[in-house]
Amino acid sequence: MNGWNHAVSVPPAPPHTSPILSIDRGEAGPDVQLESHTHPEPTLLWSSTATVTGTVASRYWMIPPGYGLWVPGGVEHTGAVLHAGEMSVITFATDRCPITWTEPTGFAVGPLLRELIVHLHRIGPRDPSRAHAETLMFGLFTPLPTRDIQVAMPADPRVRAIAERLIADPADQRELAAWADHVHAGVRTLSRLFAAETGLSFTGWRTQVRIRAAIGLLANGATVNVTARAVGYRKPSAFINAFRRATGQTPGTYVHADTTPPITAPPPTAPGGRRGTSE
Repeated sequence: MNGWNHAVSVPPAPPHTSPILSIDRGEAGPDVQLESHTHPEPTLLWSSTATVTGTVASRYWMIPPGYGLWVPGGVEHTGAVLHAGEMSVITFATDRCPITWTEPTGFAVGPLLRELIVHLHRIGPRDPSRAHAETLMFGLFTPLPTRDIQVAMPADPRVRAIAERLIADPADQRELAAWADHVHAGVRTLSRLFAAETGLSFTGWRTQVRIRAAIGLLANGATVNVTARAVGYRKPSAFINAFRRATGQTPGTYVHADTTPPITAPPPTAPGGRRGTSE
């Protein structure tokens, strides 16, 4: 073979046509307010450390850290940052996106999915790893078994102050009598306002917030025992029972969120807020 020089001609691979139009990441301050609007492209909102609220398809949503929300193209939506932090917005091409969900859909963002989004934001559109990373990312978009991440937020400033404190610290053990002193209102008044504005009792609403917070912790690798304490349950058994009543699943369902199979069917229509249960 001495002196043999043979060049094999390989036609260039066609350029990868990404279904992602843009990925915007950054810190969102508490003064950020998104006016109601629509656009033809589907988008994905992912909160890393911020807490975002808004109205999507005439329903009020809360997106806490560790969650994502899929907004189909053409759906009217608005939003505001309740607690400042890092968030991302991914915009997809209508003709190339493999997800065909027609309803707003929430899901937990586990460590692998989080790192894939960060990686795709960092690399260029022609990076050799991009096509594989996008395929894996889409495979990890799996709707939450709870069907939605809705938490009804009250409008009255007294109960909203309580709600925002509990969202910031789900482990807060204060009962309604203690909160009544804090916001200078009667217990009966607060009880009536919670029922009228959230459809839940104070205890039921607090349980719902705790379970939503727990899902994010579990999806990011926290153990059931650590999660139970972090969201206000002294006994893991009480947490497991409350979790099962609220979601129909055990907490272990969410521990390995990054190993769920690819999406093969459209998600169920998100119902109204689920009635919570006391712990």
